[in-house]
Amino acid sequence: MTTILVIEDDDAIRSAIARGLRERGHPVAMVATGLAGLEHILRERPQVVLLDLGLPDVDGLTLIAMVRAASDVPLIVITAQDDDPTMVRALDSGADDYVVKPFGTDQVDARIRAVLRRGDRDLTPSVIRIGGLVVDESTRTATLDGKVLELSRKEFDVLAVLASRRGQVVTKRELLTEVWQQAYGGSDRSVDVHLSWLRRKLGESAAHPRHLISVRGVGVRLVDPDAGEE
Repeated sequence: MTTILVIEDDDAIRSAIARGLRERGHPVAMVATGLAGLEHILRERPQVVLLDLGLPDVDGLTLIAMVRAASDVPLIVITAQDDDPTMVRALDSGADDYVVKPFGTDQVDARIRAVLRRGDRDLTPSVIRIGGLVVDESTRTATLDGKVLELSRKEFDVLAVLASRRGQVVTKRELLTEVWQQAYGGSDRSVDVHLSWLRRKLGESAAHPRHLISVRGVGVRLVDPDAGEE
């Protein structure tokens, strides 16, 4: 299972997070200060870091930059600060996700799985072929039957997530997490709009889908229509 480091100065919160993750099989290490967390990251190389911003010795946003200067470990902010400017600064500084307290262990566990999936995609071949659709993550281009699709940044990101999980149902919440980094508090409407635009550029519609198959009340999956995957 995933080795997780929790950097949190509140004893009760730190212990509760660790207990919940251990119950789900994750090895967990805990520290109460930012510098101790940085030392642990460099020495032990955890697979995921959960970081509180309100630390006693160093500002959490500063610590993110310090970690990023030395490691590309997936880093999820866990904080009571729910204002947009702080969230934007944390993500711009190098955080992979942002979770606002209070939260449940299931939510944090889902975020951990999401950032690890993104890391797994970085290690897989960057060109994904699904029938006539080709998605090249290294050049951020997509073609359909040899024709380049003119996609916005978010449209490409949505397509890349769906392509990386060919045939699997991806929920709107998962798309918000992986594309918008807003699994909770984000709007499903953003996903719906981008899926509609993406369908149009793929030459289909929600009423007459070919590649993007909606699963009512669950999510959407990307298939090869010529391979009978509908």
